[in-house]
Amino acid sequence: MIKAPVRPAMPDAFHWLVEMNKASAVMLVERGLLPPALGRTIAEAIAAVAARGEAGGERPGDYLEFEKAMVARAGRDVSRVHIGRSRQDLGATLQRLALRRDYLHVFERLIETRAALLDLAARHPKDVIPAYTWGVQAQPLTLGHYLLGFLSAFARLAERMREAYPRINRSPFGTAAMGTSSFDIDRMRLAELLGFDGLIENSFDAGQIAPIDLGAELAGLATSCGLTIGALVADLTAQYAQARPWLLLASGAQTGGSSIMPQKRNPLGLTFLRGRASRLIGSAQAFALVAHNVATGMGDYKPFIDPEQGNQPQATVERMALVLDSLAEVVRALHFDPVRAKQEVESEFSTMTELADVLQRDGDIPFRIGHHFAARLVEHLRAQEQRSSDMAFAEAQRIWREVADELDFSVRALPLSEAMFRRALDADNMVQSSRGLGGPQAAEVERMLTAARAALDADRQWQKAHVENLARAQKVLDQNFERLLARSAD
Repeated sequence: MIKAPVRPAMPDAFHWLVEMNKASAVMLVERGLLPPALGRTIAEAIAAVAARGEAGGERPGDYLEFEKAMVARAGRDVSRVHIGRSRQDLGATLQRLALRRDYLHVFERLIETRAALLDLAARHPKDVIPAYTWGVQAQPLTLGHYLLGFLSAFARLAERMREAYPRINRSPFGTAAMGTSSFDIDRMRLAELLGFDGLIENSFDAGQIAPIDLGAELAGLATSCGLTIGALVADLTAQYAQARPWLLLASGAQTGGSSIMPQKRNPLGLTFLRGRASRLIGSAQAFALVAHNVATGMGDYKPFIDPEQGNQPQATVERMALVLDSLAEVVRALHFDPVRAKQEVESEFSTMTELADVLQRDGDIPFRIGHHFAARLVEHLRAQEQRSSDMAFAEAQRIWREVADELDFSVRALPLSEAMFRRALDADNMVQSSRGLGGPQAAEVERMLTAARAALDADRQWQKAHVENLARAQKVLDQNFERLLARSAD
């Protein structure tokens, strides 16, 4: 008795042709469209061609070549397995079979990347870092809060990926070229055997339109992923220009020396990651360019047949996995220096917003007047080459009187004690005084860390469940196919 083929570790087009032929043989016999004896012969031919491919022989990815191999093995009648089919629906189905496997793998890589970011954020929930707008230091945050921002973006990406999966895992199989056929093909049974959750119902849509929006949806996900990673890399790269960065890649695989300058430790991991993220976005945009203004029925956006082009949506998904893995490696190699980060915050005047807020809240001073006073303090400190902590309280009181006179404001004395003034200018106090939902204060950061952990756990369960669903469907297909083979030994 010929045994069912063993699946390779990395499925290719040949592998998926084997699986689709197995499903067709089972369905056609069940439906009474093939006599059981011929079904057995076809099953033997499929198994024999698959076994030859697994033993190092030819692995044709074009159905016509695959069919030639079956005919050479068992005669022309085995071509009846192709009734009600076309290379159009075979190709569209192959694309989705391959994509969903890689898609779930990318989702797993996204989970692990988020786990790396979460681990770093959880280690530094209260450590202050500078944050920027317009490329200029704006306000202090904590590293935990900052990284949770990127975790939020990746959680949205995961949400969109979960939402997209049911659309990806719909079967176009059995629609033939575009209008089905006069054979009573059981499309739902084909879908079940191949682990699809449902059908792309309209047979014209299935092979001619759906591949366009499938590629576009995947391109959108890839673009979102690449842009988020690019923003993080840009931040890390900008602070790397400092003589003493506060986020530094540990020596090892993510760094490299100079061929001429012995002092340099180049952040190769960041450079390579940025390039990979850019190529990911480029790959995503390439699909839209290829599919743009192409009439239905053309093959431009359906390159599953062309080995030189490759499967563009699948290549983009595979590149997403590479980029996410690269990001996880960079994050795990990052060393954070909280003392240096605090020094960078204190070298600027990013707590002046809090001073204006304290004047308004505790001193009953209109915000714009408080803002004007804080700006005047900054001008004075910069002229004196001083930091906020160097400001003499008596000098602050003098500047307040000047501002009050200039603006003809009735409150002539600075309405803050020295302790209140100093506290308002302290970065840790500013961060921990935040009260808004989602802010950098410790309680909110801890709440968001807890929520991020729960989201990761839920996504792990989602990914595991869908992988298991596919494994169960594969087992059902194998069992049904093996029954056809077993009968040949009777």
